[in-house]
Amino acid sequence: MVLQFFADYLKHQFTAKTRHGTHSPFVYKLADEVIYDFSAKSVYKDIEAQRKKLLADQKLITVTDLGAGSHLNKNRTKKVAQIAKNALKSPKLAQLIYRIAANHQPANIIELGTCLGITTAYLSKAQPKANVLTIEGCPQTAEVAYKNFNELGLNNVELQVGNFNDLLPKAIEESTQLDFVYIDGNHTKEATLNYFEWCLPKLTENSLLIFDDIYWSEGMKQAWEEIKAHPEVTITVDLFWIGLVYFRKGQAKEHFKLKI
Repeated sequence: MVLQFFADYLKHQFTAKTRHGTHSPFVYKLADEVIYDFSAKSVYKDIEAQRKKLLADQKLITVTDLGAGSHLNKNRTKKVAQIAKNALKSPKLAQLIYRIAANHQPANIIELGTCLGITTAYLSKAQPKANVLTIEGCPQTAEVAYKNFNELGLNNVELQVGNFNDLLPKAIEESTQLDFVYIDGNHTKEATLNYFEWCLPKLTENSLLIFDDIYWSEGMKQAWEEIKAHPEVTITVDLFWIGLVYFRKGQAKEHFKLKI
């Protein structure tokens, strides 16, 4: 599985383009002003300081895994530092998600898969006026995340703990529309396609779905291809680590691969 993942990464690097190979004005602007904006932002400092504390935290917690699990560590009892090292999004990727959210300016954000809350913090800071709902299946990691939210002074985040299959449909039902949904949990084909289908009725032409780990497994790669092919999807941007899905009306259907 690890070898296949590495092979997929190399293939992506050889076939993906930069902003200059992009002929869509919308995607070129997204690449130029958001994806390839590597300038330092003031909000990065506090969140990365919080990450540093987690990387030094030797406390043991019992992990409840309701999804596809981890390629790196199957042990149920783990140090917080170990989870921070293996499961958190890298600063580069978390900050990219921050920039995408800040550019999109959603009124509401749903994150599926809180982990220790670092990416959630970036989403919160990206749009302080947005209502951010983050859902986590593991009570013990959620407890650590909740502490991080308090220490960072985040006041627009609601953390729900439980099974995604119970909590996500309820959250969607209670939403008038879905502006920004980041799906980073239960990396199986069936679950990913279910989450996508559940979101569809509340999507608008301004909605954005982000799917994490689209090359995680053969099942995830198949799910990504099915999502791309869906008739309501107009633009997708494959960044290898994440996939962006847009529903812009009147836009020719196009799929892009960009290097990051």
